[in-house]
Amino acid sequence: MFPSSLLRSRRCHHDRLLPTLGRPSRLALGLLIVGLSLSTPAWAQRQAIRSEVNVKEERGKRIIESNGIPDHRPGQFPNRGNPNTITAQRHRFELPLEPEAARRVTPFELGLFGVALNGVPFDPGAAEFWNRDRRSGWQYEALGGGVNLGLDEHNAHVQPTGAYHYHGIPTGLVQRLRRPDSMTMVGYAADGFPIYAVWGYRDADDPDSPLIELKSSYQLKEGMRNGGPRGRHDGTFVQDWEYVAGSGDLDECNGRTGVTPEYPQGTYYYVLTDRFPFIPRAFRGTPDASFMRGPGGPNGGPGRGRPPRPGFPPPPGFPGR
Repeated sequence: MFPSSLLRSRRCHHDRLLPTLGRPSRLALGLLIVGLSLSTPAWAQRQAIRSEVNVKEERGKRIIESNGIPDHRPGQFPNRGNPNTITAQRHRFELPLEPEAARRVTPFELGLFGVALNGVPFDPGAAEFWNRDRRSGWQYEALGGGVNLGLDEHNAHVQPTGAYHYHGIPTGLVQRLRRPDSMTMVGYAADGFPIYAVWGYRDADDPDSPLIELKSSYQLKEGMRNGGPRGRHDGTFVQDWEYVAGSGDLDECNGRTGVTPEYPQGTYYYVLTDRFPFIPRAFRGTPDASFMRGPGGPNGGPGRGRPPRPGFPPPPGFPGR
């Protein structure tokens, strides 16, 4: 989880349905990328591994290439919950420079949700199911505490391919990027919209309003589970959660529309939260195929050496479910 000492507790409510887009400030984005690319962490230097990220624009696309090595010190791998070793990758992601909202929300299923500014992918789903049975319909939540996935202090672990990836807030990256009284952009989603960590302006359209911790609108279901693992809905499984419109600050995609330091004219943006869904589980726009992943695909498989998972359905209560 993200250190509670870095969070602010006041909350607000914004009900925004359709995003508007402003082109990002090139200076702001450039400073973010350059600041990351100029510094290779000491642990990587000792292992003769450099954190490499290259961002370019071609034919209306933002192309992000990286070796997937984090710019912060990761946890110890292999470990008891994760037998894999971090190795350099050949990630290449393409996303639209001017993303647009789709007519319908797209639930996250197979692939990666997005990529951090340091080139490490965001992958919210876990490959583990209750009773090791995918057909059960009960998928363990990676940060739910029901299974030991060997996650480090950055909410990340390693795939059998050696690919390091985040299942929640990338603590080390946020600590490197965060500035006082400013939103913290940490990456891009597969549909091209930006991703921010935890905080946003109280008034989404006023950059001079106080910075607050933004709250998810997903809530634990009441009562007991109907079938499967039984027991009370406690967050162990993805299916323990449901979207309750208006119960938090963010929509069903864990995002909202507003101004940000990088998008002063306004944009739709996603938010990584300290509570489910942690990393969003749905896209407001159309995800690019470069973030899709299949058996033996270039972007790896799940974290514990099992066959790549099929897509999983959105939590109950999600629109269209």
